[in-house]
Amino acid sequence: MPIRYARRLTGRRRTAIANRHLGFALAFVAGAINAGGFLAVQQYTSHMTGIVSAMADNIALGAYPLVLSGLGGVLSFLLGAICSTMMVSYARRRRMHSVNALPLLFEAFLLLCFGFLGATLASIEGLFVPLTVMLLCFIMGLQNALITKLSRAEIRTTHITGIVTDIGIELGKLFYWNRRKIGPKLGVMADRQRLRVLALLGMYFFLGGLAGAFGFNRLGYIATVPLALLLVALASVPALDDLRSGWRRFRRARLG
Repeated sequence: MPIRYARRLTGRRRTAIANRHLGFALAFVAGAINAGGFLAVQQYTSHMTGIVSAMADNIALGAYPLVLSGLGGVLSFLLGAICSTMMVSYARRRRMHSVNALPLLFEAFLLLCFGFLGATLASIEGLFVPLTVMLLCFIMGLQNALITKLSRAEIRTTHITGIVTDIGIELGKLFYWNRRKIGPKLGVMADRQRLRVLALLGMYFFLGGLAGAFGFNRLGYIATVPLALLLVALASVPALDDLRSGWRRFRRARLG
């Protein structure tokens, strides 16, 4: 990956193009984790809507252990979002180059832990659920909070419901027939560029899901290692920029 491109992709200075390209990459990763992770832990780990709905159903049915299981997933996702926000806020206050790269590097580290220690973690009970489930839910919350913050809530990558809804909205505008010729400010007009971005986000999520499902089915937990390496490739350049800046400050302090 070219250094300048990687720096623009996850660096401190943001552009709409960089946000979109990063969103595509993270949608692929999220799709792979969500679909492949289902084969590993027998549940989807980014689908908080389904988990909360299942909790309500299980309360009505009196299946309270399953309610606690859902609660463990929701709290893990929430903790991931909190952690991501705190990391971004910390780096932003210190004007670090890796303000958006730090959560991705942490996500890569957690995916490596899942890949190499997944079989062991699956046998350890965490907060009402195995540690593997907690880990994947935490990762999804971490990633979703990051892309939501840096794109100002325009891009989400860990779930497809909002993407499909927005595609439907834009298609509704596209197919709407303005009977009279009126200006673009008054007529119903589709945002074709946004429609393309949404369609690509959905496509990358689906392709990631295919890659993750086939990978987990054939390789098991270790299938997350390539995803971790992809995240490292995306995030390493701004992190190295911070290390170089820190080393220069350290040398100046010693010489001065």
